[in-house]
Amino acid sequence: MKTDAQARFAPTHEWARKAGDEFIVGISDHAQHSLGDIVYVDLPKAGAAFAAHAPFGVVESVKAASDVYLPISGRITAVNGLLADQPELINRDCYGEGWLVRLLPDDPGEWEALLSPEDYEKTVRAEEEK
Repeated sequence: MKTDAQARFAPTHEWARKAGDEFIVGISDHAQHSLGDIVYVDLPKAGAAFAAHAPFGVVESVKAASDVYLPISGRITAVNGLLADQPELINRDCYGEGWLVRLLPDDPGEWEALLSPEDYEKTVRAEEEK
């Protein structure tokens, strides 16, 4: 399992990484691997606002459809338009070209409360051992 050293993670397998005043959000390598080949992504429009941990979209794979949850509260400033025609970018590069949304946070301090890459890896290992 790969993680992004610059990101923080939600227990629901989404990540957030600082980018200036904004945050970039996506799903983790563990999540995309668990889903399998991603075939469709449904994301909100720019301008939509969400509370932390609220569902903000759906990622569909050949196996299942899964809600994705915003790790921190804020207003969506951009959506990765490439995913409409190339949802498989999430499988190929979930921490790079496969990002989902950018957001302007309501409270940047919420990011600090997310899991570090090391703590996220421990959480995933614990889940797998169950």
